[in-house]
Amino acid sequence: MARRMITMLVAVALFIAAIGFFKFQQIQAAIKGGGFPPQAEAVTTVVAHEDTWPGVLTAFGTVEAVQGVTLSADLPGTVTKINFQSGQNVGKGAVLLELDTRQERAALASTVAQRDLAKLTVDRAKGLMARQLIAQSEFDQADATFKQAEANVAGIQATIDRKTVRAPFAGRLGIRQVDLGQYVAAGDPVVPIQSMDPMYVNFSVPQQEIGRVRVGDGIRVRADSTLALRAEGHITAVNSLIDEATRNVTVQATFRNPGGQLHPGMYVELVADVGRPSTVIALPASAILYAPYGNSVYVLSDMKDPKGKPYRGVSQRFVKLGDSRGDQVAVVDGVKPGEEIVSSGVFKLRPGVAVNVNNKVQPANNPAPKPEDS
Repeated sequence: MARRMITMLVAVALFIAAIGFFKFQQIQAAIKGGGFPPQAEAVTTVVAHEDTWPGVLTAFGTVEAVQGVTLSADLPGTVTKINFQSGQNVGKGAVLLELDTRQERAALASTVAQRDLAKLTVDRAKGLMARQLIAQSEFDQADATFKQAEANVAGIQATIDRKTVRAPFAGRLGIRQVDLGQYVAAGDPVVPIQSMDPMYVNFSVPQQEIGRVRVGDGIRVRADSTLALRAEGHITAVNSLIDEATRNVTVQATFRNPGGQLHPGMYVELVADVGRPSTVIALPASAILYAPYGNSVYVLSDMKDPKGKPYRGVSQRFVKLGDSRGDQVAVVDGVKPGEEIVSSGVFKLRPGVAVNVNNKVQPANNPAPKPEDS
């Protein structure tokens, strides 16, 4: 029984050793170039060609009113008149809201009467003074009393005026935040007002691009391609400080907004005309292999395997990128016109890999795409 078991173990060991030796021979043959040929990867390609791109800078920004505030009551009081509707367009100086001023107007009538009496007294004193019938001190006293009465009238009138809320500039009102008969405290919001034309748009530019931006450069603003909300303007200011966290600088542009289609706070796409047109190699964005250590593309060329057999393979080429436009990215260095570049499938490639080109279905490569859901 023991002899039979030993015989079986020896046989199994010899079998395993034979299989291991056979596999070892296969691996050695593969290392020497006699192994399995690499499998070709399916890709699509595009031939690189030069294109002239206008000097533009694309960014996203926020619309802001040139003038915009939330109006509030300057003094406390009860609302007696509301002379506006929410969303109404108003002119500069329009009376929007009045508070109860009955007490102030009664006090004003009293001080006006005192002022008029003081005026008669000073006029009478002036005549007597001319005939030297009163002393100079008496005239000075009458004149001072009159001036004090005038100041009292002006003070009460100012209080009445401060209880009247007026539009500080022409613009569009927001939603009313008070009701008739409501008691409001000093500083309570009444209604927001925004000037609608012209408007600002604030956007950020990376510090390496700030040299291209100049005051006076034209801009085009688009809020929604479906509604065709578009406007044109120009850059009016560049911030003197760069954000230390993002290394971006804020740029402000001014544009006309007839009809008030674009509203403050709206998120918009902005294209600025900066610099002169440049010649670039335009490739579809899917051709770029983005990586922290550098962006690259794969270039097709004729290669040979270790046995000298020719095949179509790829080599990796690091590139310098420029602006993007639609589905395209500008390559400013690293690719030459006429070279065949892999346009899809780059994520599964490595240098020297054989490829099988199938261009029946190409990736998007439109400089001005119009998505169906836009």
